[in-house]
Amino acid sequence: MSGSRSDRGAHESGPAGTLGEELAAALHDAVREAAERLEAVTAAVYLLSPEGTELRIAMIGGGPPSVFTLPGRMPLDASYASARALAGGEVAVLADPDAPRAHIPGCTVCPYPYLAAAAPLTAAGARFGSLTVLRPEGTDGYGPGRRTELARIAGRLSTALSALHRRGVPVVSPNLPVLVPVRGAESSADADPAGPWGMPGVAGSAGRSLMFPLHRLADLLNQATTMDHVTAAARFCVMGPFQARAMVLSCVAEGRMWVLGHSGDTEGLVRELHGSGLHTGTPAVRAVRGNTLLIADGPGPQASRPGAEPAPRPVTAHLPLVGSRHVVDVPVSGNRHVVGLCTLAYGGPRSFSPAERAVLTMMAGLLGSAVERVELNAKRQALAEGIQKRLLPPALVEVPGLTTTARYQPAAATAEVGGDWYDVIRMPDDRVALVIGDVEGHTMESAAAMGQLRTAVAAYASEGHGPAALLQRTAGLLARLGTESLATCCVVALDPEDGTAEVALAGHPAPLLRLPDGTVRTLDAPANVPLGLPDPGVYRAREHTVEPGSVLVLYSDGLFETREDEAGTLAEAAGPAGDLADARLEDLADRLLGRAPGPRGRRDDAALLLARYEGPDTGRVPRTGHLSIQRRDLRGVRQAREFVHDRLCGWGLADLSDDVELVTSEIVTNALVHAGSDVDVRLRVYADRLRLEVRDSASDPPVPALYSLSDEGCARAEHGRGLFLVEALADTWNTSPNGRGKTVWLEMDIPAGTGESGRSVE
Repeated sequence: MSGSRSDRGAHESGPAGTLGEELAAALHDAVREAAERLEAVTAAVYLLSPEGTELRIAMIGGGPPSVFTLPGRMPLDASYASARALAGGEVAVLADPDAPRAHIPGCTVCPYPYLAAAAPLTAAGARFGSLTVLRPEGTDGYGPGRRTELARIAGRLSTALSALHRRGVPVVSPNLPVLVPVRGAESSADADPAGPWGMPGVAGSAGRSLMFPLHRLADLLNQATTMDHVTAAARFCVMGPFQARAMVLSCVAEGRMWVLGHSGDTEGLVRELHGSGLHTGTPAVRAVRGNTLLIADGPGPQASRPGAEPAPRPVTAHLPLVGSRHVVDVPVSGNRHVVGLCTLAYGGPRSFSPAERAVLTMMAGLLGSAVERVELNAKRQALAEGIQKRLLPPALVEVPGLTTTARYQPAAATAEVGGDWYDVIRMPDDRVALVIGDVEGHTMESAAAMGQLRTAVAAYASEGHGPAALLQRTAGLLARLGTESLATCCVVALDPEDGTAEVALAGHPAPLLRLPDGTVRTLDAPANVPLGLPDPGVYRAREHTVEPGSVLVLYSDGLFETREDEAGTLAEAAGPAGDLADARLEDLADRLLGRAPGPRGRRDDAALLLARYEGPDTGRVPRTGHLSIQRRDLRGVRQAREFVHDRLCGWGLADLSDDVELVTSEIVTNALVHAGSDVDVRLRVYADRLRLEVRDSASDPPVPALYSLSDEGCARAEHGRGLFLVEALADTWNTSPNGRGKTVWLEMDIPAGTGESGRSVE
């Protein structure tokens, strides 16, 4: 008998996680009767979960969008009517718990647009759940008569559920609720004649049309990876359908609001919102604090010309964006986490129907989660870039007779860290070690191994070990550290006095040499094995002679798509025969990096180190000077001017001092203010030109700012209007990224017969 009952119960309850026929019929009768008799837009039944730890929705009767505003589940001690009714054993009525109680002058507060009431489902000492209904705001709510009617319908359903339970039918919530239409419970959007939704007179058309932009927004936000994507999705699915003339998305951080994106005529809104403090009482801040849609009137109507009708008062609607930090499947909660604001601007009065407000509430949740995700990814990317910068050298060592530049480009715009590095190291015997390496992988472990290797290579080179011995010792250290990472490395020890270059490789591509006549050859050396392998054997090196005016090219695998014709690519990028001056060396680095696959196609990091060998001839070696300025020390601007003045006057170039001092002041000031890092100033004087370099740790290139730009645009133009002075006074200038930051450099021609010759000075 018991086995028969069990079989029948399993059959009647349907497949696991679904409603059986008898249970579904009982719930359907109740939600249909509740919606019709209480004139509700939605009626729903919540049942206990199989574990009895929470309420889950089992059946919903009604039409969109109200049916989608109900929470899918809630804890038994939640503050919602459904949970309160079951806990208290009586009918519970609840309006919007987030609605602010205080009156806000000039603003209309639009809380959650439905009033909820619920009755417990209990019988014979057993608890099953609750029966919940939603009525639009503005109705007479739930008087004693409606409460009694709701309790009566719930009582009849409780009796039916108790009978099913006694027969062994599981009365628990399914995995997914069942949605059913009920007469008279279609969307209240149909009652909004001014709305743009649906076909007039066709029941349910408005509500279903209103849901389309919501579903489209969810689809677009799932694909969004940047704030530009989020803004575009909001423009298409929120600003357009709700007929706003402008839209601004902003986030809340550090006690202020910050604009993330905007569309339409937003200049005034951006200025009002960007950087505004949360301690103020503006409508936007009130909306964030009140967690609800708030409509604010703009300035009073003004006539555009004498005798004309006053223009309508502008209106802004502020919708808080709810984040997902607190994972609770509810549309409204007093403990919601607001991450930002969506502001819509209208040229005249604009009201929102209950259905529109319900959809906007759901859109706020989607936008909030997307903003939170994109901002989190941006922070992770910034962290990864910060780690990468700290692991690369802050500046390349200045060596008389040798001019160097470097580039680094990550594999893609992800939150991962690459393992490529480069370095220039002075050796005790006056040689210079040029190093480039690549640790496999794009993980934090790869970055940590790269930092250890770079430190080890620099330490062994500073002790005077040659390239082969240096790699041998580094391989032993890597084995002792027990890391599982493999790394390749190329070390070139160059003697500036005679041009001797000793090359050692650890599974890395051999360096290239571009000769003054334009030809390119490879500095071959024994390949050896990568660092990190057990029993690597003996590392060997090979010597070459470098002709003055030649350029050494050290690179990692990501620079070239294939390793078939690196020499040809370099020859094409370097151009015709002749000496590569500083500016051309920087251009060559940019051209080589520009030939690497784009971010979407680049599977590996790209690192590049160029070194032009001047030779032992003192006439070829420029006079140089160097000044370091600590971060945020604006007194360094005056020091930089004095440094330039003293050096140029000492070199017989006093006529150029005023112009160079002016551009130095502009570039150094912007670097100190915007980069937030130490700043290096380097000055070089050749026979025919002088070169100024200002290095900082900010990766963003400088952008000259037009005087007509808005305040927001000027705030983003790092070097701003001062760069117009640079363009006016310098013969050529540019900016060069190096992985750790950037170098802003300029060159000015020296009139013939000006200045003095001499060796480098420091």
